[in-house]
Amino acid sequence: MRGIWMILSVAITCACAVEKPTLPDTEEAAYPAIERMIEVMERVRQRHPDLDRLSYERLVNHALEGMLSSLDPHSSFIHPEMATATAENASLNPHVASLGITVGLRQGGPYISALSPHAVAADLSKALNASLLRIDGQEATSMKLPEVLAALTKAPGEISILTLKSPLEPKPIELRLTHRRVEDRALTHAELLSEHPHIAYLRLAQFSSDCHQLVESALDDLEDRGARALILDLRGNGGGDLQATVALLGLFLPPNTHVVSVRSREAEPEKLHTPKNQRRQRLYPIVVLIDRMSASASELTAACLQDLKRASIVGEVSYGKGSVQEIIPMSNRTALRLTIATYHSPSGRTPHQKGVSPDHLIPMTKADRETWERKWIIDTLPADQKKQLSEWQDPCIKKALSLLDNAQK
Repeated sequence: MRGIWMILSVAITCACAVEKPTLPDTEEAAYPAIERMIEVMERVRQRHPDLDRLSYERLVNHALEGMLSSLDPHSSFIHPEMATATAENASLNPHVASLGITVGLRQGGPYISALSPHAVAADLSKALNASLLRIDGQEATSMKLPEVLAALTKAPGEISILTLKSPLEPKPIELRLTHRRVEDRALTHAELLSEHPHIAYLRLAQFSSDCHQLVESALDDLEDRGARALILDLRGNGGGDLQATVALLGLFLPPNTHVVSVRSREAEPEKLHTPKNQRRQRLYPIVVLIDRMSASASELTAACLQDLKRASIVGEVSYGKGSVQEIIPMSNRTALRLTIATYHSPSGRTPHQKGVSPDHLIPMTKADRETWERKWIIDTLPADQKKQLSEWQDPCIKKALSLLDNAQK
């Protein structure tokens, strides 16, 4: 035990020497905290009956896992088992897009290593880092990564029943998740609204590297056909390319406008500006729609246009992903996925773990959300659902139309 204490003491001393600025406590606070961790670890090793689970390697790895996951939803400790599984299955993508979850492997079997903003279970924080015990009633703890992913691969509308053991819950929990359609295009809709032909409607599903070019081309066409206002729908948009986001903001803001800052502890804030050249001015009123699944670049876009009084924001408080992660290799085939910086809007606020609050809060009921999602696959629906959908009024669109009509009077 003494040898472990000496090693950890040296590590903490080095860490404290590097991390001088603005830490919440002093170097002296490190020693009793580390001593407490070692005391607990040794007590566990002395008394717990499951000897196979008590190696120093395993206990420390899982302690580090808890440490990283406590910081924010996007930081994590990567186990050697997970790194090995990834290397063995390099062609496999562990992200299940239709559910919005990422699967990892550790000594105890598969687990939910990350939740994307559009995750079916994104509002259930207890699913994060939970062990995956069963998939549709089938034992999953001994499954290999390809088997797990195969069991979770289903068509939109199909259901997966996951039994999870969360570190936050005393008993296993069961989630019944419906697979969603994954958009393969950035700009899914660009049209003039039939009953409001002077209002353009764009739905941007993701911020691809060319999304600003797609939006600019669509706006050129719609403006030539009479558009004098815009509804930009970013609901369900989980983000994407930062530089494309800045370029897209340049379509609606003056050239060389400061729109985003990237702040870290290691350098001065990096300020990003819209392009210096602008081909066409767009001064008409804009409404941006967001929801609880709008994240990252979507949130920066909404927050920037809100800060600069360029658009009204309608919908729900957004997801809260305004950060930058880096993979940092460590010893013994481990690594850290660590949040190292945060994004900030022109006023200095960040959506990180807070989200963006709309100017006009329009909560979506469960029925509204399900209907809204069916709207994008209307061609595949039976006649009765198409009729129901045609009679449904999108509450966010309704509010946006009211705001734009008032702005043009």
